[in-house]
Amino acid sequence: MKTHFKTLIIASMLAGAGVSAFAYKDGDAMMDGKPRAEHRRMDPAKMEEMHAKRSADLKAKLKITAAQEGAWTAFTTAMKPPARNAQQRPDHAEMEKLSTPERLDKMRALRTQHMGDMQAAMAKRDDATKALYAALSPEQKKLFDAEHSRKGSQHGSKHH
Repeated sequence: MKTHFKTLIIASMLAGAGVSAFAYKDGDAMMDGKPRAEHRRMDPAKMEEMHAKRSADLKAKLKITAAQEGAWTAFTTAMKPPARNAQQRPDHAEMEKLSTPERLDKMRALRTQHMGDMQAAMAKRDDATKALYAALSPEQKKLFDAEHSRKGSQHGSKHH
């Protein structure tokens, strides 16, 4: 009986090692079947270019008037992706000097700050969108609603 148990344990360990080896390819960790390199963020310059193009397309479709320009500018400014700040990431050397409980507390504080920043940015976007929407004509509102709902469904299907 003991021999069968040992054989089962050894087989389980070998299977686990095989799965681990499969997860790595050429020293590059795999995520969702793709090398980690494919999961990197898009180039900020390309993101800015795409944002500017989408904004220009929407402005043309809505036919924004001179009277609506202020609300439009506030809207597009609020919608720009935030710049990535190097301060967002903790200093590795500093973190290694901390004990585990201190490190956990530091990470919790950073997460809390990050979530607060995200909430503030989302509130700013919501307010700017509502201000622009209030400045639009009924025809423009219909167009905006159609564009906004399409953007939301594209975003959702892309990530789910």
